Amino acid sequence: MWMKEFAGYDFYHLISCFFLFSVLGWMVESIYMSFCNKKLTNRGFMTSPFCPIYGFGAVIGYLVLHPLEDNLVALYFVGAFLATAFEFLVAKLMLRLFGEVWWDYNDKPCNYKGIVCLESTIAWGFYAVIIITFLFDKVMSFVDRYPVAWGIKTITLIFVMIALDFGYHFTLAIGYQAKIGEKIHTGVEGVTRLYHRLRK
Repeated sequence: MWMKEFAGYDFYHLISCFFLFSVLGWMVESIYMSFCNKKLTNRGFMTSPFCPIYGFGAVIGYLVLHPLEDNLVALYFVGAFLATAFEFLVAKLMLRLFGEVWWDYNDKPCNYKGIVCLESTIAWGFYAVIIITFLFDKVMSFVDRYPVAWGIKTITLIFVMIALDFGYHFTLAIGYQAKIGEKIHTGVEGVTRLYHRLRK
């Protein structure tokens, strides 16, 4: 399974890059938001330093955009457009599943319903250029430094830790709901809203 190929890359490398970019994305966003908020800010739902939207975005983006790596102008604009579209679709999915979006651009100029904005679109274009022309290969080289068997064990361990972390916070949110007895919507939407309200 690990060595099966997809779009010219084996699953081991793609999954490894997904995890690494999920961590890198969490680091960049948490540092940026900590600076903006003037206090330490965890931009993830969980305690773990992990934002899967960046992992998916980086891996899918690379698979789609790497043919444009020799045309930086096209890479920038196509990357900015696709990343904004991806952010929009993820926001719509989150609204359907959780009843809210975990970011808010309402205070940014040229935003659409607080879920996408011009500032982020401009930044996505630069991120696309950096990831496609430089960072993705560096991450791949980092993965290749270690034996595959060791890497698979590490990925499995990280996956289990993240699953437990998510399960813990989801259960914690349910516990808060029962303790406080607040009348909110049932299911994931209500649990998520209450949990984020308590974290503020």
